[in-house]
Amino acid sequence: MNDLTLMVTGLYGKTLPAANGAPLRLAVPWKLRLKSIKSIVKIDLVEEQPTSLWMSAASNEYGFYSNVNPSVSHPRWLQDTERRIGELSRRKSLMFNGYEAQVQDLYKGMDLKRNY
Repeated sequence: MNDLTLMVTGLYGKTLPAANGAPLRLAVPWKLRLKSIKSIVKIDLVEEQPTSLWMSAASNEYGFYSNVNPSVSHPRWLQDTERRIGELSRRKSLMFNGYEAQVQDLYKGMDLKRNY
């Protein structure tokens, strides 16, 4: 529940195409895009935190909250700096992809080194 989170039903003024996640897609800007939900076709309410695709594929590399803390390196690469498309130099990665002020309360009291 955050003002930056969007349930997307369209793209550029048109109905969301299947290639972009139709019928419904969740947009979470502070998470790395490749780990975002691609398409929502069903919602189950559960008691326990689910295992994500990334967690089951490589549990030692991707936690449920992965890519919110650049000070915790991925097992195969550093995440403290990034190179943006069109830039030649690297820059410091920002906490929560630059949305720290807007989303830090969602992670209050959570150990982001353990939950990376």
